[in-house]
Amino acid sequence: MTKHMIAFALALIAAAAFAEPCKIRITDKGNGWPVPGVELRTTHHVRLVSDNAGIIACDIPELMGKETWFTVIGHGYGVSKDGFGYAGVRLTPQPGKALSVEVTRHNVAKRLGRLTGAGLLAERARCGDGDGAPETGVLGCDTVGVAPYQGKLFWLWGDTTLAHHPLGLFDTLGATSPPTPLTTFEPPIRLPYDHFRNDKGRPRNIAKLPGSGPTWLTGLVTLKDAAGKERLGAVYTKIKPPLETYETGLCVWNDGTQNFEVLKTLWRKGDAAPKPVMPDWHPIRFKDGDATRILFCNPLPTLSCPDTFEAWQDPAQWQAHKPQEKIMARDGKAEVKPHSGSIVWSERRQKWVTVFMEKFGKPSVFGEVWYAESDSPFDGWGRAVKILTHDNYTFYNIMIDHLLTPPDADFLLFEGTYTMQFADHAPPTPRWDYNQVLYRLDFKDVE
Repeated sequence: MTKHMIAFALALIAAAAFAEPCKIRITDKGNGWPVPGVELRTTHHVRLVSDNAGIIACDIPELMGKETWFTVIGHGYGVSKDGFGYAGVRLTPQPGKALSVEVTRHNVAKRLGRLTGAGLLAERARCGDGDGAPETGVLGCDTVGVAPYQGKLFWLWGDTTLAHHPLGLFDTLGATSPPTPLTTFEPPIRLPYDHFRNDKGRPRNIAKLPGSGPTWLTGLVTLKDAAGKERLGAVYTKIKPPLETYETGLCVWNDGTQNFEVLKTLWRKGDAAPKPVMPDWHPIRFKDGDATRILFCNPLPTLSCPDTFEAWQDPAQWQAHKPQEKIMARDGKAEVKPHSGSIVWSERRQKWVTVFMEKFGKPSVFGEVWYAESDSPFDGWGRAVKILTHDNYTFYNIMIDHLLTPPDADFLLFEGTYTMQFADHAPPTPRWDYNQVLYRLDFKDVE
């Protein structure tokens, strides 16, 4: 064997050795759970982010075998600062080695993981522990809605990022899932979404309604018509640049075409009458004496109507509500201004509860999340507790996922859109930016 062949063989051996990553496991010091979405950043700005299993596959060639400083960025999870004020850890990554980093949770709510996007468990798979679940083809999506329909959960999202081109979907992404899609309420989690797809197998639009520009849907709700048939409806909004609404109305799902179709247009730009309050955002049923009404909330009720398909499409049967503008914090010193969120009745608390994003909060302008309670969905909201914070990042359009948990659960789940938008020049978190992230709030932690 020549010297060149020996050198080549040694190079192959070295390359094979370094091909196996070092597994870094991020865990919550308080309960031992894996912590998804924690970033380790090197002094030369390489960024590594834990997946839904709390795993990072570190294979940076120039750092293998070398003591390395990793700054820890956790959005409510972190480590103590050193004497110079830096919050991080020193690790020596080795191919095939397993290392651990314990982080302290400062949030009241616990991060369960990312619900949408690609590579939910990619880091764990790179360390040799793949589960074979296929990728959905969705890289990012904005603002969620869900309703039970025909024995399943029907999901929709707004603008959506795909892999094949910078322009993805702008007329609403949709999927279904089993009625009880989660088998565990601890990390790692993954919801089995079954997306509506085109003839190429890619996720497709489900609300390409007439008119230029994107179609956004909110207020997704299931109702029964006079004949007892289950109907799925939503409020649609047509958008033109930069982000101007020029038309809004009601649309319904067509089981035959598997698309939403316009039922009636209620407002167009240029109409003499102002745009009406619409039955949009997050609906919840409310027992009003012997009758049931549907409250449409963001986070608190803005409109209600009788629980029928006919009433939902008849503005004469809508009742507008003026939501409480500010909620007093539990310490009695601060008033919190809600921006986006939802409410639900809690059997365990015997209260109405809300989770909402604070408008103009600190440290993140649109990334601080609060919990509050009331005996009525309409007023009396108070004793708000901050349950989630972000380090210069946005977490908006929050929805309580009450359909994912038993009615008497001693915790609730909520999700929101995690994005760099509206933050102060924040770098986007790889894989995580512009996606839905799920949290768990144990009621005992807010008592």
